[in-house]
Amino acid sequence: MAKSIHVDIVSAEGEIFAGEAQMVFVPAKEGELGITPRHAPLLSLLKPGEVRVKTDEGEHSVFVGGGALEIQPNKVTILADTAIRAKDIDEAAALAAKQRAEEALAGKVDKLEQAEALAELVRASEQLKILEKLRKLRG
Repeated sequence: MAKSIHVDIVSAEGEIFAGEAQMVFVPAKEGELGITPRHAPLLSLLKPGEVRVKTDEGEHSVFVGGGALEIQPNKVTILADTAIRAKDIDEAAALAAKQRAEEALAGKVDKLEQAEALAELVRASEQLKILEKLRKLRG
């Protein structure tokens, strides 16, 4: 029985992670998925959130802003709209984005602007959640 599964996380900016993992957790549209070696094939869309990859060396955390997921028994491929290693998230930029989105929602905006502001608010909030979690783990 396979003890690991190959994981590739890529975005338009480039490869974020490539390697073997024992378990992967992803924020799928239907809810969080836990993926182990020999998982059944699956395609899913991703929502903004944290991808956690458990390897022999520890756990790797990556923020994804959405995207697509393909699972095969021996491979997981994540094609992210945007992806940032958790340690590289800019807290000031996330806070500023959250504030801009909240201000846009407070003003009179059309439906499209409202949808864009809500999406930005979700992305920024998820980044801030990941940063808070990292602080607790280090703390």
